[in-house]
Amino acid sequence: MRAIATEFRDRRHREERKHRLNREIMAPEVRLSGPENEPIGIVSIQEALRMAGDLDVDLVEIAATANPPVCRLMDYGKFKYQEQKKAAEAKAKQTVIDIKEVKFRPGTDDGDYGIKLRNIRRFLADGDKVKVTLRFRGREITHQQLGLDLLNRLRDELADIIQVEQFPKLEGRQMVMMIAPARKKPTSASAKPVADSAPSSDAA
Repeated sequence: MRAIATEFRDRRHREERKHRLNREIMAPEVRLSGPENEPIGIVSIQEALRMAGDLDVDLVEIAATANPPVCRLMDYGKFKYQEQKKAAEAKAKQTVIDIKEVKFRPGTDDGDYGIKLRNIRRFLADGDKVKVTLRFRGREITHQQLGLDLLNRLRDELADIIQVEQFPKLEGRQMVMMIAPARKKPTSASAKPVADSAPSSDAA
């Protein structure tokens, strides 16, 4: 039973890895590179395993579909650590864009409107998208133009810093508009100001 459990665990670990190591490599010969990625050439699998043992490193199959397979002598544990570190650094550099929701009513007064407008500006400055939701209650649904006017007013006041990803659209009892930070326009360094040309004053 213990042997079966060990075999299952070893098989699971092999499945989790991207590469076959050492005696998992079944090809009779391989194209081998050294620890510094220096080319060694085509050698038998026995010779490659012997070299790995002499250097106290792993024989790692890099390109299994090549003929013969490409292998490299390396410390696989160190290699995996460096791969994970690079992946973590790349993930940390990714820009995470959130979607913030700001809710209005058709009768939102100017004071509340101003507060919500400042919040929207702050979200956009942080690089986030904003879902603007205007909720109708009861008979307010019969005055959709009031809601549309409010969203259009908001869009006009933010026109210089936004791009509209979804124009006001009625969804059930609410009207929704999706906005995002405007893309920065590339500035042309080669553009030169055109000098005004004065009319000729030569005497006839």
